[in-house]
Amino acid sequence: MDTLAQVPSGTQWTLQAQGQRAVVVEVGGGLREYEVNGVNVLFGYGLDEVCPASAGKVLAPWPNRIRDGRYPFGGDVHQLALTEPSRHNATHGLVNWVRWQRVDGGGPGFAGAGQAGPVDSVTLEHDIVPQPGYPWPLALRTTWSLASDGLIAEHTATNTGDEPCPFGLATHPYVQLPGTKIDDLLLRVPGRSRLLVDGRMLPIGATKVAGGEYDFTEARAIGGFELDTAFGDLIRDADGRSSVTLTAADGRGVQVWADGGFNWWQVFTGDTLAPARYRRAVAVEPMTCPPDAFRSGRDVVVIQPGETWRGTWGIRPVS
Repeated sequence: MDTLAQVPSGTQWTLQAQGQRAVVVEVGGGLREYEVNGVNVLFGYGLDEVCPASAGKVLAPWPNRIRDGRYPFGGDVHQLALTEPSRHNATHGLVNWVRWQRVDGGGPGFAGAGQAGPVDSVTLEHDIVPQPGYPWPLALRTTWSLASDGLIAEHTATNTGDEPCPFGLATHPYVQLPGTKIDDLLLRVPGRSRLLVDGRMLPIGATKVAGGEYDFTEARAIGGFELDTAFGDLIRDADGRSSVTLTAADGRGVQVWADGGFNWWQVFTGDTLAPARYRRAVAVEPMTCPPDAFRSGRDVVVIQPGETWRGTWGIRPVS
């Protein structure tokens, strides 16, 4: 039996392999720490902190925002709770603050406590129950693992009901290169278009980035530029992956990659965060669909009864 850590993020599972260390948490099922050779490439949060600014969270069954929390699907109109009341939006899904259960790997214990030797993976599950605004049962599973080329997160979502359901997923890691300010980082984003948004951070259109101030298809310095932007129309590698890269002047870099299940990247430079997190790291968020997708239908995954969606992404240091 796992020991419940009496800390805000619940039980902690520490992964160690090949010079890497990661801490996965029970509350939200996300990533609290990730370091390579003793260097923190993830700007996470402390053991005694309530998770700030969705750091490392898994966002499902939708990412980002839904206008007024209201959307049509299956011949009905559904109303979600407004979890971003200042903007009258439903934001970041239903599993931010729920407890996920370990079903494989990880071993007992929590960060700072003894474990039966280091482990390199842990699998967590959470069942979304039918509820107002999202009346479909959905089984979520995430396997976090450490491999030779970095940290890997493998997600599945299985429709355990008897009706199709809409679905989207994102994650919210803040990445950093310690000792380098955001302004001095070189950023590459493989998006050939970006969404235009209103004052509620909801899309009102899209435009190509080519040659403009939002064109990061070739790496360039962030400088004082402020980003909280969804990029689409992705440039992909031969294997269908896409990736966002941050690089320092000395050649150190970190890359967040995602497979073909993810069609969007949200990049956020943290300009609206509290002083302790203001422009300290860059949130690089792989998203299956854009903001307000349940209303627009754009890139929404429809999972049929008994079917499973799969998607994989990861973080790795680069030179």
